[in-house]
Amino acid sequence: MTNKEIQIKGKKIVYRVTGNGKPVMLVHGFGEDGTVWKQQLEYLNDKFKLIIPDLPGSGQSEMTDDMSMEGLAEVLHSIIHEENIDTCIMIGHSMGGYITLAFAEMYWNHLSAFGLFHSTAYADSDEKKNVRQKGIEFITEHGAFAFLKTSTPNLFSHLTKDEKPELIDEQINSLDNFSPTALVSYYRAMIERPDRTAILKQSIVPVLFIIGKYDNAVSPADTLKQCHLPGISYIHMLNQSGHMGMLEEPQQSNQILEKFLLDI
Repeated sequence: MTNKEIQIKGKKIVYRVTGNGKPVMLVHGFGEDGTVWKQQLEYLNDKFKLIIPDLPGSGQSEMTDDMSMEGLAEVLHSIIHEENIDTCIMIGHSMGGYITLAFAEMYWNHLSAFGLFHSTAYADSDEKKNVRQKGIEFITEHGAFAFLKTSTPNLFSHLTKDEKPELIDEQINSLDNFSPTALVSYYRAMIERPDRTAILKQSIVPVLFIIGKYDNAVSPADTLKQCHLPGISYIHMLNQSGHMGMLEEPQQSNQILEKFLLDI
């Protein structure tokens, strides 16, 4: 695996490249960095060329001037351009799915397929916006790590909490390098993002939906309402997972991803 970096208007963006074959970009979500995909990297590494960025403000990447979903999609486009990739498959987890949809709107010609892993094309409801606004207030008052330490356990299913509590502890312990500014920027960008169900309806490429049965962050019922919109959909339910299926059910997640990637 090679760690690479590019400069975007003087800001450092770090990403990993490993493997050979069809290019696949794995885009992490809020309160994560590229290492959240470590088990997928190990499993898919010998079949595909994996590009795994740290989004601006996460991991080793610096915040950019434009932290909107569209601005973050521009960063992914810069990475693809740097790697001389014409088309790739993009899989986005949670917020990474929102960025993937923004990318699909702006650069559809660079996608041969895309996936929403615990993610949605719907805009935030008023209720969700209020929750995020309260999150912004908590982060501003108590800091990034205090917020992530409080909120992260809720992303896992009750089954994971009972049977694999060490997974949650490990994830929390990896979250001590976020700045409050980055987390607040992500939340504001998510609040402001538009509904992108039209992107699903207009998609001329296959779309993968991976749903967590016990997902409290992205409603499984809401996701199922969107699955019929693309011309070609792959739909999978992770029956033991909340919002972190790549960690909660890694083997199942890996097999779902592999089948989708090989089918395209």
